[in-house]
Amino acid sequence: MHLIKVDPRALKENPDRTRQTKSTPQADALLLATIKAVGIVQPPVITPETGGGNGFIINAGHRRVKQAIAAGLEEIDVLVDEAANDNGAMRSMIENIAREALNPVDQWRAIERLVALGWTEEAIGVALALPVRQIKKLRLLANVLPAMLDHMAKGDMPDERQLRTIAAASLDEQKEVWKKHKPSKADPQVSWWSVAQALQKTRMHARHASFGDDLAQAYGIEWVEDLFAPADEDSRYTTNVEAFLGAQQEWMANNLPKKGIIAEATNYGEVKLPPKAERVYGKPAKSDCTAMYLDREGRVQTVHYRMPEAKKPKGKAASGSESVADDTGVVSKPRPDVTRKGVEMIGDFRTDALREALGRAPIEDDTLMALLLLAFAGQNVSVTTGSGGVYYGHSRLAKHAAVLFDADGKLAFDMDTLRVAARSMLVDVFSCRENATNSGIVARIAGATVGADGFLPNMGTDDFLACLSRPALETSCKDTPVLPRQRVKDTRAALVEHFKEGHFVHPSALFAPDATALGGWLSSSTPAQADGDEADDDLAGTTGEPSDADGEGFREAAE
Repeated sequence: MHLIKVDPRALKENPDRTRQTKSTPQADALLLATIKAVGIVQPPVITPETGGGNGFIINAGHRRVKQAIAAGLEEIDVLVDEAANDNGAMRSMIENIAREALNPVDQWRAIERLVALGWTEEAIGVALALPVRQIKKLRLLANVLPAMLDHMAKGDMPDERQLRTIAAASLDEQKEVWKKHKPSKADPQVSWWSVAQALQKTRMHARHASFGDDLAQAYGIEWVEDLFAPADEDSRYTTNVEAFLGAQQEWMANNLPKKGIIAEATNYGEVKLPPKAERVYGKPAKSDCTAMYLDREGRVQTVHYRMPEAKKPKGKAASGSESVADDTGVVSKPRPDVTRKGVEMIGDFRTDALREALGRAPIEDDTLMALLLLAFAGQNVSVTTGSGGVYYGHSRLAKHAAVLFDADGKLAFDMDTLRVAARSMLVDVFSCRENATNSGIVARIAGATVGADGFLPNMGTDDFLACLSRPALETSCKDTPVLPRQRVKDTRAALVEHFKEGHFVHPSALFAPDATALGGWLSSSTPAQADGDEADDDLAGTTGEPSDADGEGFREAAE
C-alpha cells in the first residue's frame, strides 16, 4: 500500500460498496466543512481497475471523494491497495461497521484542546458545520467534575437535562455531591437524577423581570445564559433569588399606579386582596383599584379590584361632617429590611451567643435562679405537670439534675456543682432559632440579662449583608467611612471590606426586646385574678404582696 496524489474526479465508484443509501444533507455539509477547514484527514483507499482498465476504483472513502470535488480540490492524497477477489466488498463492509463514534466526553476534551491551540469557537463551528451555540454548549459540559467525566466516558451518561444541571454548578458543589453519589463496587451505576437534584438551584429568568439593567446592576444580578434552552427565547437566568425579588419589588414601588397597592401572594401564587375587595375580571372602571404582586415564578402580575361603597351615616350629624374614605384598601408591607433567611441567621447567631454567654459570662446566683424560671417558660420546653396535664419531651433535661444526687439517691451538692448544672440546663433549654426549638421572648430577655450581645459574631459578611434591603444596607453605612453606592452589590462589598477587621452587629439582632413586645408577653403570661389569688398567697405569704425574690428579682432579670 502506497500513497499517491490523484485528481478526485478521475476516481470511479465501486459498484460493490456497502453504503448504498444516500447520506443526509447535514452529514454531507459537516464533511464538506471539515474538508474546507483542514483537508482530508484520512486518505481514501483505492485499487487499480481490473478487466483491462487503467483507472482506479474507490474501495473506502466515497463520501470523502465526493465532498473533495464539491470543495474544489484539484488533487487529494489516496492510498493505493491491491485489488481483492471480491472487488473490495468485505473491506468496504468492515470499514463502515467496525468503527466507534467519538465518545461525547472525548468530544468535549477535543474542543477544549482546539481552543487551547488557538482555535476560536467560530472557527471550530465552521470546521465542524455546527452552530457556535452548539460549540458553547459542548464547552459548558467541559466544566463537569473530572471524576464525573471519567465515569461518563465509560458509557454511563446522564440525560441532557441532568447534564446541564450538573454542568451549571460549581466544581466545589459537584465535588461535595459526587462524594455522596459516586459509584461503588456494590452499585457501579450512578443515580444521575439524585446528583442533578442535589445540584438543582431555583432560577429566576430574565424574561420574567420587569426591571431593567439599572436595577439589575444595583442589586448585583449577573445573568447566565442557558445554552440548552431554545434559541428563539431569552434564556438568561440568575440563581440570586433574593436580589431578583428585591429588584422586582423596587420596580413595583417605582411604577405603582394611582390607587394602586403592592399585594402579597398566597402559597399557591394567588393574589391576596384587601378585606371585602371584589376582583374585577373585565375592563376596570376609573374608580377601580390596582394590585401588583409577584407570582410563584417572580413575575409581576397586575389585577384590578373594587372596594364596597362606604355606608353613609344616618342622621343630621353626618351631613355636616362627611369625609372621603380611602377605597384603595390596605397597602401591603414593603420588602422587609431583613429577609426570612436573614431572620433565621439572626436566630442562629443569637442562640450561639447566648449559649457562650451562659457558659462563660459572670452570673449571680439569684439571677441564675430567675433564668431557670424563665427557661421553663420557654415555648420549646415540655414537661409533665403535677396537675394532670401531660407534655412530652422533657426527659433529656433530667441529665443536668442527675449530678445533684449522690450514690444513695439523696440530694448532695455544693454551690459550684449547682452552678455548673444550672448553666448546662440553660444552654440546652434556651434557643432563638427560627424553628420549633425557639424559646420565644424569654430567650431574648435572658440574653440581654447576661450580656450575650457581646458574644454575637461579626455580621459584616457578604452572606448576611445579602439578606438586607437597600435602605437597611445604606443605614448600616452610618458611623462608618463607607458611603452608599449606586449599586447595592458595591455597597455590600464595601461594607464587607470595612468590617473585615472590625465587628458589626445589626440592631435587629440585639437581644433586648422592645417594651411593647415585653409588655404583651407579660400581659399574656399573667394569670387571671380568679385563678391567681390562691397562688399569690402561696408565693408571697398571707399579705398577698409579692416577695422580693418573686417580684423585684424577676423584674430585674426581665429588664
